[in-house]
Amino acid sequence: MNDNEYLNHAEAALRAVERACDDINDATDADIDNQRVGGMVTLTFSNGSQIIVNLQKPLQELWMAAKAGGFHYRFDGQRWMDTKGQGEFFGQLSQSASEQAGLPLNFTSS
Repeated sequence: MNDNEYLNHAEAALRAVERACDDINDATDADIDNQRVGGMVTLTFSNGSQIIVNLQKPLQELWMAAKAGGFHYRFDGQRWMDTKGQGEFFGQLSQSASEQAGLPLNFTSS
């Protein structure tokens, strides 16, 4: 994958995270504050905990930092998959956000 392809897929993932936050806030009491600065999205939950998703352009990866730990993802042509075999980005984001918000939340790529 060249740099432009990486950036297109990575930017689409960040936009999907932002859209999902808006949808979740409209549909639930989660009250997630999401702020985007360049290639980084910070999700702040009502309890003050955060999840940070950012682009790692030199490695062509997405990184996520949550209370559960740090995760690195590479695009496999269809999905962002954990580099250590721990699953797919949006699934892990849903799990981590649910734990930090204290209610079930669903993040998807669409």
